[in-house]
Amino acid sequence: MKSGFYSMFQQFTGTIYMALGTNVLLIIATAPLVAVYLLGDLGRSWPLLALFSPLVGPAVAAAFTVFQSYSEQGVATVVRTFVRGWRTTFRRAIIVGVATSTLLFILAVDVVAVWGKSVGAFAIPMFAMAAVLVIAVSLHVLVGVAADPGVTLRTAWKACLFLAVRRWYLTAVSLVVVGVLTAIVAVQPALGLGFIAAPVLYLAWANSSYTLRPALAVPERELAPTW
Repeated sequence: MKSGFYSMFQQFTGTIYMALGTNVLLIIATAPLVAVYLLGDLGRSWPLLALFSPLVGPAVAAAFTVFQSYSEQGVATVVRTFVRGWRTTFRRAIIVGVATSTLLFILAVDVVAVWGKSVGAFAIPMFAMAAVLVIAVSLHVLVGVAADPGVTLRTAWKACLFLAVRRWYLTAVSLVVVGVLTAIVAVQPALGLGFIAAPVLYLAWANSSYTLRPALAVPERELAPTW
């Protein structure tokens, strides 16, 4: 019984360490963005926010690498695994970050352009749906990139677009938890970044990994659509 209790305690402390360590590393990996958000005037510093926002891509991909290692092995050398994941996925993840940020910025500009106009009643919901789709697919691509170091972005985009739409109910869950994290960070940055980020991202990772399971299980580790 003592052995079982010790094992449970060790697993609990390991999970806490993994979560807190990942939170700290996420902050370090996105330090320029966090600094601008916390210290700058958002009304004037939005160009810097747009410039640094792609850093979220490699940071999240590295966190997903830690989650995958922890899920498979029950333990994770958080710092080493995060750094390895960041270095392995950086090129593809930064492209995902740039593409996502650019598309969201364009959609935001479009919303501002039609705000208050008669066409806005039709266009704004369409822009909002497009933004949701961009975020959903990008999230799944980062999960796929973290899961398979050899996958190409072209293949990942195709697979993730298909599966994210096909399993929309699972995608909706991932979007809800990411939305909750975004809301918490906006209101309480210290709480969101210091304590909530890793648990919420873990839920999104687990759900998105399940969504991508048919693609991740194909021969030769090729992440591809299953139609």
